[in-house]
Amino acid sequence: MSSQGCVGLIAGNGQLPLLFARAAHAQGLRVIAVAHHGETDPALAQCVDELTWVRVGQINRIRQALVRAGVKRAAMAGGIGHVKALHQARPDWGALRIISKLTSFRDDGLLRAVAADFESAGIEIVAPTLFLKEVLASVGLIAGHALSAAEAKDVALGREVALQLGAADVGQTVVVRTGHVLAVEAVEGTDEAIRRGCLLGGPGVVVVKLSKPGQDERFDLPAVGPGTLSVMAEGRARVLAIQSGKTLILEGEQFVQEAERGGISVLGV
Repeated sequence: MSSQGCVGLIAGNGQLPLLFARAAHAQGLRVIAVAHHGETDPALAQCVDELTWVRVGQINRIRQALVRAGVKRAAMAGGIGHVKALHQARPDWGALRIISKLTSFRDDGLLRAVAADFESAGIEIVAPTLFLKEVLASVGLIAGHALSAAEAKDVALGREVALQLGAADVGQTVVVRTGHVLAVEAVEGTDEAIRRGCLLGGPGVVVVKLSKPGQDERFDLPAVGPGTLSVMAEGRARVLAIQSGKTLILEGEQFVQEAERGGISVLGV
C-alpha cells in the first residue's frame, strides 16, 4: 500500500472506526472519514486527517465527501443502531435512489446496494479486516475456564440457532441455558438480547455470536469488546462463544482482562 495514498472511512458507532483509523495510519495512509451524528464517537476527529459529519441516510453527502477528497477505496466500520435508524434517519435523494431499486430492506441487501452505489462513483468498498486482521478471533479458548459438558452442549445449540437466525438475516446472537433458547437478537442489538436472556435464565447463561452464512466481510462482521463482557457480567453470564476468523475482538488486552475479572469464558469456534 502506497504511503502517498488515502483510504475512506464510513464510520458508525463503537470503537472499530477508531481502531481502523489508527491501523490505516500505521500503514502510511491518510484517512478521510465520514461520521454519523448520534452514532460515531467524536474522538474519531483526533484519529483522522479529514472528517465530515452527516445524518443517518445521507448517502449522497457521503459520496460527495469521499469523491471530493479523491478517495478510491473506503471501508465501512462500526454499526448504525437499528432503532435509531428507524426513527432518526434523514434519507437524501441518494438514499432514495438506492431504496427505489430494492426488493428487500434486510441488512445485507441494503448494504450491498449502498456499496454498489459508491462503486458506481469510482469508490471501491473494501473489508475493514484488510487493515485489522490482528483483531480477528482465534480458534479455541481465548479467556477463562474450560467449558463444562453442559456449557459445551449449550454452545452447540446456540450455534445451530444462530446459523438459522443469520440465514434469515435477522441477527447474530443467541442466549442459551441448559438446553433452552432464552433470547435471539433482532432489531434491539446484541447487548439488549444478552440482557433479556440473562433476565430470563439467571446466572450461568451461554451467549453465542456468529457471522451470517455467506457473510459479506465488507460490512456487519460480528464484533465484541469489553462492553459486551460488561453486559454479560451484569447478568452473570458464564460463556461467550464467537466465530474464529470472522469476529472482531475490540480492545483485545482489556477484553481478556474483563473476561477474567467477570469469570467469563470466551471461546473461538
